[in-house]
Amino acid sequence: QKLWAASPAERRERLLPFFWKTLAARGVVLGNMDKGSAVEVTNAFRVSYPGYSELLTCRAQDDRIKGNDPIRNPSQTVLELVREKLRLKPAQVALFGSWGMFRLIAESREGSIFVNAGYQEARGTPRLEELSRLQLEALSPSRESRHDVITFEMALDHLKQYKPRLLYVAFDETDEWAHDKRYDRTLEMAQYVDRSIERLWQTLQAMDEYRDRTTLLVTSDHGRGSQLDDWSSHGARVKGAEYIWMAAMGPDTPPRGEVASAETVHQRDISATILELLGIDWRDYCAGGGKPVAAIVR
Repeated sequence: QKLWAASPAERRERLLPFFWKTLAARGVVLGNMDKGSAVEVTNAFRVSYPGYSELLTCRAQDDRIKGNDPIRNPSQTVLELVREKLRLKPAQVALFGSWGMFRLIAESREGSIFVNAGYQEARGTPRLEELSRLQLEALSPSRESRHDVITFEMALDHLKQYKPRLLYVAFDETDEWAHDKRYDRTLEMAQYVDRSIERLWQTLQAMDEYRDRTTLLVTSDHGRGSQLDDWSSHGARVKGAEYIWMAAMGPDTPPRGEVASAETVHQRDISATILELLGIDWRDYCAGGGKPVAAIVR
């Protein structure tokens, strides 16, 4: 009721005002199938680990990653590759995630990049240490995932202190609340993520190192069902879980808005797009897999 409006366009603006009024207006949004734009996962499982691995490695790994089992990613991730190619310190390529599994997903070799995920201790600045303490006192309903606010505030502090070349922030609570069939909390957390992305963008634009030189890329690990009986779920048997979406804005992305009548793109294309934006040759790494998304890269 709080978000209701006469048209779907008005309702989505009320839900995600920064996304639709700023990001979409200045960049591109792909994945509205009603307008002939599709973004598909290529892994067969349509759950989190296979999805995150696909978008971070330029390929599905269905023979190795068959679900959310706690195994280390067998392939070098795009995060590790960026650090290697640009000869960066570990702190210069950082991932902050609410889900603890990211300690295994983000890197094939532990310590290759900076990772803080789940209920993991953080040190380095007074702010990080305070957030590290708070995460163990303000517990989320999940034992595997902390609150998104802790993850985001840690990431923002790291950004200001270490000025990474590539920063990955992985939110989680829209998925957690949806699985619990709490539609109200799902929408409220979507609003929180929108506010967080706005704060991130404002912070970037206020820093000389990033202003007008940085691309913001937003996407998802999997889709969900779209009916009353399956909206809270996803997986191989859930119709619609194979479709995701992506959005981007930055100096290399033309302001096309919501893309219509476009070639289908895939989750595996995200890694190639990141490499292209950073000026790194993606062809060997993505051989037989993804390619840069033409709508995002000018």
